[in-house]
Amino acid sequence: MKLFIHFLAVLLVQIHVQAVPSADEQARFLAGLNVDGSALEPVAREQAWQDHAAEFHRAWSDLEERQLAQIRTWMPNSLVSIYSDPSPLFYMFSGPDFLYANAFYPNASTYVLCGREPVGMIPDVTVLSSEARSAALKNMRTALNAILSFSFFITADMKTDLTQTQLSGTLPILYVFLSRMGCRIEEVKLVGLTATGDLTEEKSKTPGVRITFLGTTGKTQTLYYFTTDLSNWGIKANPGFMQFCDKQGVGNGFAKAASYLMHLNEFTTVRDFLLNKTRHMLQDDSGIPFQFFKQSDWMMSLYGHYAGPIDLFKQHEQADLRAAFAAEKPGDLPFGVGYQWRPGVSSLVVATSIRLAPKAEAVAEPVTD
Repeated sequence: MKLFIHFLAVLLVQIHVQAVPSADEQARFLAGLNVDGSALEPVAREQAWQDHAAEFHRAWSDLEERQLAQIRTWMPNSLVSIYSDPSPLFYMFSGPDFLYANAFYPNASTYVLCGREPVGMIPDVTVLSSEARSAALKNMRTALNAILSFSFFITADMKTDLTQTQLSGTLPILYVFLSRMGCRIEEVKLVGLTATGDLTEEKSKTPGVRITFLGTTGKTQTLYYFTTDLSNWGIKANPGFMQFCDKQGVGNGFAKAASYLMHLNEFTTVRDFLLNKTRHMLQDDSGIPFQFFKQSDWMMSLYGHYAGPIDLFKQHEQADLRAAFAAEKPGDLPFGVGYQWRPGVSSLVVATSIRLAPKAEAVAEPVTD
């Protein structure tokens, strides 16, 4: 009997050691957060992870003070109706930027993100050698450097960064942002879309991932990321993503550092969707051109300072937006956003649909000092 009990004890220890870490534990490991008591505790003793955690903590502390804490204070004071709205959020041209989607819209029931970047495989750091883990963590810090420093991903760099190691694609970055924003991952499932916008587990032209998580509001929320082409031609050839968005009903929109794509004739379909299916559109000047928000349909609120596009996109200067900023006193914007990422030169345009406004609510004026 004693021999059997000893054998059972050894077996239980082995099972514990070999247990597959949960998605939430994997996310905390990648984010450089404490994983004591989890199956990842042994690999968190590696010097590479210790260095990763320390470096990431420094970078995140700076971001928290400079950006995130400012947004968390500013949003409920200035745009409380948007901040508290549980409607789905459509964040086009987002890449894996759950970070700012959640900062501005922490109460969204569903986040719909998309980009050209691949989803990748579900991360599992335990299958990597210590050398591969070290390289993967270092590469992740490189991939995140731009958004942590400037508030946006550099698309060309990200395309390289997200394919260099075994922890590839957008999923590891989504894990990091979810964990660092205080969310707890409950389930992760690789999915795809049919041509009619229905979820499928079969091979799809629109691969994606569905992440269910417990948000900081105490409610279960859902994050979708899909790899897709949002050009008119891309949508015509593969309509699944826009069909999926349409089935979510009326939501809110967000656009930041969007390469001014919706200024081009090749991206009118996605632009028209946002104009017709969002109650609030929050964006920098790289989103939907100011001229398309018709006065009869939208109430416009301006914040910060319109400095115009950076040199790379100087052809997208908007004279009407500049005139609007000059004609009224914009609200304060204590943080940077988009390509003009420095506080004091950033602008935020908030459009509220008059046509889609809830009948029981008056459209709230922004609070300004």
